[in-house]
Amino acid sequence: MRALVAANVGLLILFPIAWAAPLVRAGLLPLFGLSEVTVLSGIAALWETDRALAVLVALFALVAPYAKTLALLAVQLGRAPAWWLGPLRWLGRLAMADVFLIALYIVVVKGVGVGRVETAWGLWLFTFAVLASLSVAHLTERRLAATRRLRH
Repeated sequence: MRALVAANVGLLILFPIAWAAPLVRAGLLPLFGLSEVTVLSGIAALWETDRALAVLVALFALVAPYAKTLALLAVQLGRAPAWWLGPLRWLGRLAMADVFLIALYIVVVKGVGVGRVETAWGLWLFTFAVLASLSVAHLTERRLAATRRLRH
């Protein structure tokens, strides 16, 4: 269980780095330079045009994965009940939806052909963090279930 706790603590550090890392480099025309888009800059840009959508994206991209990681850590350390794992599984799926939407936007923009979009290392980091979070939660659930079976 120590390795899972360490991985989860690592995610608490990794998620904020992923939010500030460049997800994509985008530009309107091939002649102009590309500007980097991060999760944080994307939310800030949305805030200027559609505050409700910005709040929704912030909730799914920032709050949900971080709250899930903190709550999972509480379960791992015995500070929260194991039944929290069910709702945490749901929160993890919401975070994965962000990765899917980012990938979908890249495909749409490339298909339109008006601008230029290149994936950046932050997209891979964010995807890794979300998938690692799902894995840590799954392995924690299995470990706790095995521990309960041994006790009975």
